[in-house]
Amino acid sequence: MGLRPEPDQLDALTDDQTKVVERLRSQFGDAILDHQSFRGQLSVWVRKEALLDVLRFAKSDPELRCDLLTDVTSVDYLRHRGPDEARFEVVHNLYSIPLNRRLLIKTPVPEGETVASAVSVWGSADFMEREVYDLMGLVFDGHPSLERILTPDGWLGHPLRKDHPTRTDQFPNVES
Repeated sequence: MGLRPEPDQLDALTDDQTKVVERLRSQFGDAILDHQSFRGQLSVWVRKEALLDVLRFAKSDPELRCDLLTDVTSVDYLRHRGPDEARFEVVHNLYSIPLNRRLLIKTPVPEGETVASAVSVWGSADFMEREVYDLMGLVFDGHPSLERILTPDGWLGHPLRKDHPTRTDQFPNVES
């Protein structure tokens, strides 16, 4: 699943992190693909078909209480993935204020496929998803107004994709 830290750089799960992973696995089983702790942060990989259910559960479950969506972002693993791995990964950065706990929910998204919008769970996902759409080109199903917000009207491509030209003389920046 894309770039990962070397195994000797990973942290052993804390008791609290183990409880979170067990809670998610007990509820979603095979939809939880993997997990790791790196620099004290727990990441859990989730099948994209279960993403919205996992996000709702993380918000409403009394043992998780992830009441704040701090960020939605994405990664392009164009040249850093295995042959059967998805090109993109959408990352939902969740935080529990009462438990002082951060949880990264990561979802592999193959090129050309869509991912569920989290706007129905957190209204604050609106502009975060629009930013990911604009800069990376990932489409969020069910988003109320998915349109570009950072690049100029008519901008061609998505500037954070690893195959987007980096020099201004390499690409036309607007449609003619």
